[in-house]
Amino acid sequence: MATRDFHLSYTVYDSVDALPSEDAALMRAALDATRLSYAPYSRFRVGAAARMQSGAIVSGSNQENASYPVGICAERTLLSVASTLYPGEPIDTLAVTAAGSREPISPCGICRQSLLEFQGRTGRPLRLLMGGEFGPVWVVEDARGLLPLAFTTDNLLP
Repeated sequence: MATRDFHLSYTVYDSVDALPSEDAALMRAALDATRLSYAPYSRFRVGAAARMQSGAIVSGSNQENASYPVGICAERTLLSVASTLYPGEPIDTLAVTAAGSREPISPCGICRQSLLEFQGRTGRPLRLLMGGEFGPVWVVEDARGLLPLAFTTDNLLP
């Protein structure tokens, strides 16, 4: 029998203003994306912005639906846009935030799985910035850290 531990290392910045300028701009782009959110039911407006490996910026926002399961989170909207506009290109850094939030928000479980799958497809770690409109920002260098014991393509039978 063996006991193993999971450890997640992340950096905490006091605010968006404390981030390096390139990351602060990305967080502001994610906040701008919240304006495109369609969230009449939850009123939880989430925006995401990513800097592609080429330097291009892509954004997405959550899109709710009266039939709740068919809504889509900001992160998955962004991944769809990125993989359509820049097929095969890795994301360098992805920022996610919510309008009005004073606490960092992190991707939900299905988004964590989607981020990990995207990272696996491109073969490059996906760096995450997670914040609210106000307050601290958490930085994780590899999306894999958010989903220990993940189900991946390696688990699929041949």
